[in-house]
Amino acid sequence: MADPDVPVIRPPEPITITILRARNLRGLRGDSLNSLIKIEFGDKPLGETPKVECTGDTPAEYNFSATFNATFEDPMSLDELAYKPALLTVVEVLPKERKQKEEKTINLGQCTLDFLPLVRGELKHKYTLTVHPVASSPLEQIPPDSPRPEVDIVISVENALLTEQQLGECNLMQISIENLYSPPDSWQLMGQQHLYVTALPMPITGEKENPIVFPGGQLKPGIDKEIPSKQKKWLNLTTSAQGQAVYIPDCFIPEDPYEEEDGDFRSKDDREHRVMSEHDKNRVTWTTERRCYLDSSATKSLQAKIAKTRYWPLEVMRIPLPSGGKGKKEEEGSVSYHGVVYINMAPLLYPGVRRIRGAYKIYAYNESEVAEKTKRKGGLAEEAAKIATGMMARGSTSPFPKKGKDEKKEPAKKGASAMLKPSDTGSQLDSEAPVNVEGMQYVEYKSYLTLEINLNRALVPKRPPEELARRVAEYIPPRPLFPKRANGAQRAVEDFHGQVASVASLILDEFRDKFAEELEAGGLTQGSGDIEKRRQQLIFDLNSTGKYFAFKEQLKHSVVKIVREKYLKTTNFSSKEELQAFLSELYVYLVDQMHVGLSKVLSLEDKTPVPEPLTDSAQLKHFAREAEVNENFELATKYYQERIARNKNDPEHWFDYGTFCLYINDISKAEECFKECISIDQHHLNGLILYGVVCAMEERNEAAETFFEAATCVEPKSILAWTMLGLFYDGIDNDISAEMAFLEAEKLNIAAAKAAAKAAMDDGAKDTKEEGQGEEDGVPKDIIPPADYTSVKIPEIKQIPATPAEIGKGATGAGSKTQAGGKKGGLPGKKPALTRKESMGPASIGSHASSKENVGGSRAGSRVIRSPSQTPQLPPDEPEEPPPREPTPIPPRSIYMQVVDWLLDAKAMTFTERALAHELLSPSGGPSSEYYITLARLALQKKDVEKAEESLNEALQFDHQSPDAWGIMGHFKYLIGDLEAAKHCYERTLSFVTDPSETHSVYLRLASIYLQDGKFSEAKNTFLMACKRSPSCVSWLGVGIACYRLGELSEAEDALSEANILNNTDPEVWAYLSMVCLKTNRQVEAEQAYKYSIKLKLQDEDLLNELEQLQEEVGFGNPQL
Repeated sequence: MADPDVPVIRPPEPITITILRARNLRGLRGDSLNSLIKIEFGDKPLGETPKVECTGDTPAEYNFSATFNATFEDPMSLDELAYKPALLTVVEVLPKERKQKEEKTINLGQCTLDFLPLVRGELKHKYTLTVHPVASSPLEQIPPDSPRPEVDIVISVENALLTEQQLGECNLMQISIENLYSPPDSWQLMGQQHLYVTALPMPITGEKENPIVFPGGQLKPGIDKEIPSKQKKWLNLTTSAQGQAVYIPDCFIPEDPYEEEDGDFRSKDDREHRVMSEHDKNRVTWTTERRCYLDSSATKSLQAKIAKTRYWPLEVMRIPLPSGGKGKKEEEGSVSYHGVVYINMAPLLYPGVRRIRGAYKIYAYNESEVAEKTKRKGGLAEEAAKIATGMMARGSTSPFPKKGKDEKKEPAKKGASAMLKPSDTGSQLDSEAPVNVEGMQYVEYKSYLTLEINLNRALVPKRPPEELARRVAEYIPPRPLFPKRANGAQRAVEDFHGQVASVASLILDEFRDKFAEELEAGGLTQGSGDIEKRRQQLIFDLNSTGKYFAFKEQLKHSVVKIVREKYLKTTNFSSKEELQAFLSELYVYLVDQMHVGLSKVLSLEDKTPVPEPLTDSAQLKHFAREAEVNENFELATKYYQERIARNKNDPEHWFDYGTFCLYINDISKAEECFKECISIDQHHLNGLILYGVVCAMEERNEAAETFFEAATCVEPKSILAWTMLGLFYDGIDNDISAEMAFLEAEKLNIAAAKAAAKAAMDDGAKDTKEEGQGEEDGVPKDIIPPADYTSVKIPEIKQIPATPAEIGKGATGAGSKTQAGGKKGGLPGKKPALTRKESMGPASIGSHASSKENVGGSRAGSRVIRSPSQTPQLPPDEPEEPPPREPTPIPPRSIYMQVVDWLLDAKAMTFTERALAHELLSPSGGPSSEYYITLARLALQKKDVEKAEESLNEALQFDHQSPDAWGIMGHFKYLIGDLEAAKHCYERTLSFVTDPSETHSVYLRLASIYLQDGKFSEAKNTFLMACKRSPSCVSWLGVGIACYRLGELSEAEDALSEANILNNTDPEVWAYLSMVCLKTNRQVEAEQAYKYSIKLKLQDEDLLNELEQLQEEVGFGNPQL
């Protein structure tokens, strides 16, 4: 009996390679030849096909199968299948000559066979592979327009290599090492040749990490320009394959814009260095891809290590080229120029992210620094050097030129010195770290390595929008906007009423047509005989024309529905007596319902129309916000609830009421309001976000995450949604997800700034074109930027001289030329005209990026290809300045400050504090006047007056002319009771050229201070300014009080009447109206207004005493007197 603790190992699975046929081959003697195909996998030959004759029209039918086993004992077996192809070599067999013992063969071409489909679970896959000619092959002579040589191959297995469960748990990683740019100048093309090696650890299995080594780096000159899209190479075929066979079919390195990369050198300040490094300097090229099969344990290990350390080390080194001899083995394995790249793998933990690519800075290798950043001890240099040397030494060919005798004797002097090992000399203490002198050259020359890591399946799956919508609907089911139709008996009776009304209208029309002449002559006679006569005539006409039958048929369907739905009669009657009894009952009921239906449409009395409300939804919202500012929360609640009562199906009404409840700390009611908002509109962005905020406040993080993610799916281009998602992740200490969300928001912010800048430049160019239409041809006109081009900041770009001659010029001359160039090259979509010297001469360092960005439609980061013959040198006395590069716009506000404004309006104080903290630490943020003003607004919402005063003082130090700062300072002084200081602040606020962002409360509070000080004329004017901008009951009441105190009773009554129209439940308005009526001797109106003020519970004791005193003076106004 087998031990249950011992895992069952699957037996080896045979993999069959079937070579079907080859066509379009050509040999030494033309299209007719004898050929065979050799199959190799790694270092092991799998066999060769029989020799088959073929011609130009007849393919070579091999039908040969070779088999090898995929073992499952070693977890590296599937990894080997993933990254290592089979090499097929097509061989021509020449006829034997007389004295030859064996047949002579010639290699025609090669192709590679990829086993990746089998690793992905397929049972059978068919290929049609192009045969790439080897050097001096007859296949090279095939004309380009002729069919290419091809081979048909099938790979298959009996059983899938991976089960469905394994396919769902495993992953496939593709690591592509592209190029090393800006290497140290000591790396020369001439002299001793070296291997350039990169290596990184990777958990192929869950137990340990294996070194992944890329040995085939080649140093190339800067003049050797590359094609824009580079094809990737196989890792282990650099020595055995030849020509195009070393490349992976249909696998290319993409070209991404610099700003969309994930590496280190992607900002606009690094663009010039990258353009120069990638076009003019030497480089080391790998363009090699290594695939790594990761089983479930390895995938979990990779995810855990990224979450723990973020940074993944990739070591860069140089070793001597293997000589192939027996001596100097120690020199061959020595490592020099030992550097390290810290790859930020955290983006791979973003939901749904499967790929990172970028230019990563190379640092000098320091073991302690690597251990601190990556939590790993020891490096891979020695092991990687041995692996690379072994891989290159196994091949019979080398991609490097052979060394001479003198070069072979030259030792690698600095090989061992670059290794980070404790020094044996006494000049250094044991505690001191050795200095990597060669590695420091990477930092000095700003060397960087471009690489790409791609996963077949994201480590953290992203929930699709459909699932998020379903989960939102589970939390808050959508509510239909309209109630369901009533069915059953009630619906049947209502239909009958409608049909009766319709038939009555038609009969009335017939009556009017029949007696139209009598009606026009002066009316119908009302005698009993006349009425009966007209009735008989009408019935006769209806019967004779068939309209009576039509009206009866119109009523028939509704009567049938009543019989079925109300009386539930759907079967035949058993007797005539039962039928007659039912018909009698039905007739009585139908006659009663006929009268009910007629009474609804025919009435002798006119109904009083319901007047339309004088205020709309926007005004009610304004009144509610005004009551909030005055801390009259009861009145604000009334206005919000009135908006909802008018239209319960408007989600904005529920959302605004929810923010108010959040402000007064009624969390449960706020949650209900946001639920109603989302149930009405499942795609309401603000409602989704604020419901997530409420869930986060109650620590229901799973639900909060669902709603924040749903907001990003509803509006993928919303800066608010992504920033709020990042703030939520920051609050639950999910740093990696927070970083992802903030990066997405930053991208959207930059894109918005670019769009605004482009729109402004297009408008400026359009205006300039219109202004220049009347000019003569050939007379250029400078382009003037539009006056309103202030929403996006454009940084000043300093142009670097193109030649040494320009460097020696004076600063004034260079600056003037730059300015002139900036004026000429600003038209979007037009390329500046260049002379022949400009177009063929060497451009400046930044000319590649500059010229292409001035051309409309070009993409940042695209490469310019030049051949050596197209780059003659200009004479030093004729330097040419390149056109300036279009600068990258800077967003006017950070993502955090944009969100803070919304959060303050939504009263979400916790998230506001987080956003302000990020703004303080943001590279583009920091302390500013706007920051401190926002901090003061938050402090006032929290009733923290000390913090508000401190923040306002800081804001005024940054900008003492800020109307917002002075306005909020006035509110602060007003709230603490310092009315004199508040008045000065309000007056200063209104004296600025620009208005504050919120002026209504400034006008109201300043005018109220004037009233208290007895400055009624100033109070009247200030209240009128508030009425002009946004009239309300409070503003018109203030005008009325000021006019009353000034003795302008007619104007006071008009103003109080306006206030009463906007809010007829304000007791102060009724009280002042009563006093105006008392002074104008209108007793009835005075008493009526007094009754309303008492009924509405007037709370102002001083005003009530003044009213009663005035009543005693005039002798009326109070019914109790």
